[in-house]
Amino acid sequence: MKLQVVTRPGLGQCLGMVTDDGLRDLTAATGARDVGELLAGGHTLSDGDAGELIDPDTAQVLAPIARPGKIICVGLNYHDHCREQGVDPPAYPMLFAKFANAINHPGEPVVRPRATDKLDLECELAVVIGRRASRIARPQAMDAVFGYTVLNDVTMRDLQREDRQWLRAKGSDGFAPIGPVVVTVDELGGAAGLWMRSSVNGETWQDSSTAEMIFDVPTLVAFVARTITLEPGDLIATGTPAGVGHFADQPRYLAAGDVMRVEIEGIGAIQNPVVDEPGRTDDHAAAAGVAELLEVAR
Repeated sequence: MKLQVVTRPGLGQCLGMVTDDGLRDLTAATGARDVGELLAGGHTLSDGDAGELIDPDTAQVLAPIARPGKIICVGLNYHDHCREQGVDPPAYPMLFAKFANAINHPGEPVVRPRATDKLDLECELAVVIGRRASRIARPQAMDAVFGYTVLNDVTMRDLQREDRQWLRAKGSDGFAPIGPVVVTVDELGGAAGLWMRSSVNGETWQDSSTAEMIFDVPTLVAFVARTITLEPGDLIATGTPAGVGHFADQPRYLAAGDVMRVEIEGIGAIQNPVVDEPGRTDDHAAAAGVAELLEVAR
């Protein structure tokens, strides 16, 4: 099953089910306007919930989950991404977080903040949690998975290095476009061996597969749930493969006017243009908000 969220002029936002006939309304039957609300309400979907067809010409696709309670991300979880950096694979998953402010819609601009000159993208498979899970073992982990979506882990590489932790570099506003659908786990299983790709202005940056994952989906879900209770609608972004701009032979970064595209087999693709925050300056320390603080520290 594929679920998609759209908004229609004069009719507002609704949750839909992708069928052979097209996108059919689910909000009338469930009261849920996105996948997060559906899961929080404990609804069990059936084909009988699919209502009227939604005209695609009048519908704008939105993020399938607008306000996830948690966005838990995994660093260095692809063998090829470790190889391109010349580092050993981690012994256990490296976790960090984004927050709901980072969620962005397919097609909406990603703002390049004044704080960065080194904006990058990362194509990632995101796990959608379907039920509450705490301290579960790996064999039971997939019972907590509702499905999957595509996530672009937009990153400020300069701030990632300078801040010496990743929150600001990866958690800024709009830095997690997701979509275009949520595909339920019965269609993709553990999501092993899915082709994934990113491109900028049509030029391929990443071209890999989830087969390169160091820690697979059930391992990640069980590891997170060991200490962090997972709730319906939470997301786990499972890491990115080789090919990001920062680690290219000649590093390359995103600029205003660029169009990012990230796609995963069986789920689909999302595109987002890059625009500049007004008032860019050549004074990086001032733009990053640290110049005055560094002066005081001296």
